[in-house]
Amino acid sequence: MKHLTLAIAVLALPAVPVAAQEAPKPAAQEAWPEAWFEIFKLAPGKQEEFIRRIAQADEVAAAGGQPPIQLFFHENGADFDVIIFKPVTGFKPTPAQQAAMDAKRKELGLPSGPAYFVNIRELIAEHTDSKTYGPLSAAKWLARLDKWRAENPPRKSTMGK
Repeated sequence: MKHLTLAIAVLALPAVPVAAQEAPKPAAQEAWPEAWFEIFKLAPGKQEEFIRRIAQADEVAAAGGQPPIQLFFHENGADFDVIIFKPVTGFKPTPAQQAAMDAKRKELGLPSGPAYFVNIRELIAEHTDSKTYGPLSAAKWLARLDKWRAENPPRKSTMGK
């Protein structure tokens, strides 16, 4: 549950500045986009209430100019009800955005901090989350692996000589 927060849908890859007076350095490795996936199996009969709470969280996010949480609903296959997708952006709300979101949360009567987690857990039977890299193509991932292997050739064994 530690990662159940408002989703920010803007992916930003950090640029690596190079000082003008320094000798050229090897290019820094491009940062890959990161995201969290949260998978929920909801308590029996609590699916609608959970989704309504997410809708309220979206209202809070909108008050701060932020996008809604991205949900994926189970149709077939594995035993889950909802998956939440959250890109990792490093974005922090401005003080004005945070104040607007806090005011909206108070207006809606939503708990925050520890009370939020106690409250939302009443709706959840099981929860897992995973941090990922992506979206990436297979070619991009393999290019990084191939580069690493070229820069780190296997050492020849000196044992037994």
